[in-house]
Amino acid sequence: MRAALTVLCLSLAAPVAASDLALTLPLTCDLGEDCHIQQYVDADPGPDAPDYRCGTLSYEAHKGTDFALRDLSAMAAGVPVLAAAPGVVIALRDGMEDGVYARGDTAAVADRECGNGMVISHGDGWETQYCHLRRGSVQVTKGQRVARGAVLGTVGMSGKSQFPHVHLSVRQDGKVIDPFAPKAAQCGATVGPDLWQDTPVYEPGGLIAAGFSDSIPSFDAIKAGRAAVDGLAPDAPALVLYGYAFGGQTGDVVEIAIDGPDGRIIAHDIQLEKNQAQLFRAAGKRQPQGGWPAGRYSGTVRMLRDGQVIDREEVAITID
Repeated sequence: MRAALTVLCLSLAAPVAASDLALTLPLTCDLGEDCHIQQYVDADPGPDAPDYRCGTLSYEAHKGTDFALRDLSAMAAGVPVLAAAPGVVIALRDGMEDGVYARGDTAAVADRECGNGMVISHGDGWETQYCHLRRGSVQVTKGQRVARGAVLGTVGMSGKSQFPHVHLSVRQDGKVIDPFAPKAAQCGATVGPDLWQDTPVYEPGGLIAAGFSDSIPSFDAIKAGRAAVDGLAPDAPALVLYGYAFGGQTGDVVEIAIDGPDGRIIAHDIQLEKNQAQLFRAAGKRQPQGGWPAGRYSGTVRMLRDGQVIDREEVAITID
């Protein structure tokens, strides 16, 4: 997942000031490839919920930045959560089960929405909080001093979480601070520097993954990371290509194309009818008479906004 319009999506903020808190990424991943920022701090004190760039990647009263993994299989493999700055652990919790909120058990997370995690004090009133860590993964203790990049635990889905991610909140003297726009009075403002040593690229939405299947997969299978197949037999009932995306907006177009040994098999455009935090779209073709020709099949999924490609994924399988 790399947005084609990366040059246009760079943060408008300046580098971190020497006197402020300086942050690095709170997890081990390649941002834009095997993880992405799903949501930012709500930049509007009113009923709207834009992110700091006035985009749709936030929701009402969201108080942090959500760094999301591709799927549950990545979570199961274990992705370390890291201290974004040096400091002292002043609070922590472990032992909460992963995934209960996603299964609809809201009572199980009442007053413990952060799930497993910790708060780190950095001095001068600065704190960072890390939420939704995997049960049993916490590797620090209260009162422990940690260095920048120290492993705190692994990414999970504990607390009020519907997908595997680490929620990073930044506060100064108890006030929520958006690390991308700490001094901005409203979305789109460019007042002062941000708090990142290296500012993460802003992606206004894009593709998380793409894959082939022999039928339209369930969304649960896609989010679990078990929908895609590596190859198919000539008698497969269908050839389907899906794209898994985030930050979809009304009017966006998902283009799906499949090419086989004998040329183009399908080209299908699907327009989104509403904003969606996460979504998938799929298209394909039933088995032709005599079965699928043996050979290599390539698939391309593109996500377009206002006629411009914001992301694309390419995958391939072999039928033999």
